[in-house]
Amino acid sequence: MTRRTTIWTLFAGGASGIPVEVERKRVRRLNLRVCADGSAHLSVPARCSLAEAQRFLDAHEAWLRNHVRLREARAAAPDDGLVPLWGALVPLPAGTAPDELYRTELAARLPEVAARMESALGVRAASWQLRVMSTRWGSCTPKTARIRVNVRLAAYPPTCLDYVVTHELTHLLEPSHNERFHALLARAYTDERGARALLRRPARDVAADSSPIVNADETNSG
Repeated sequence: MTRRTTIWTLFAGGASGIPVEVERKRVRRLNLRVCADGSAHLSVPARCSLAEAQRFLDAHEAWLRNHVRLREARAAAPDDGLVPLWGALVPLPAGTAPDELYRTELAARLPEVAARMESALGVRAASWQLRVMSTRWGSCTPKTARIRVNVRLAAYPPTCLDYVVTHELTHLLEPSHNERFHALLARAYTDERGARALLRRPARDVAADSSPIVNADETNSG
């Protein structure tokens, strides 16, 4: 059993920022997570200092604020039977969980987006997997060319799926997030900043701001 010890409570964004419980664990790197109740936890290696942990939190403050807000928004979401889908609010089909709807929708749309972006970049993924992920919109294993996509992207406007697919495919050409990576990405997707701004907001807020409520039958999955 892994022994855990809470050693500090730090604040992301200064003394008035988000409190983060810091635990020293048997981990190789610093791991930041937001729990379902909105609390934030940081696991640190044995030799990690308070100053190193604080620098990590400061560098990830925007990510942390976004995910805490997402947790809070989900808890406070109105029970009106509507869910965000492709950037619009639609009625949730009876007996269907939101993630089930998102998986079905993404499965229908992903092949076209993947083919289009693979052609634009001149690369091809070995496989695509749909997953429910709490901290990432997508991930890629360059050695195997396997890509995983968060089904909850279906809650956002379609351009966000375009961006994430292009982002992960670009990792097949450049594993790191260096200047070459962003240059390659920009050739196939030109509005990275805009897509990232959308994904930092709760999907329901984006849908409420950008489009009227529509019926699920009026949406286009293809």
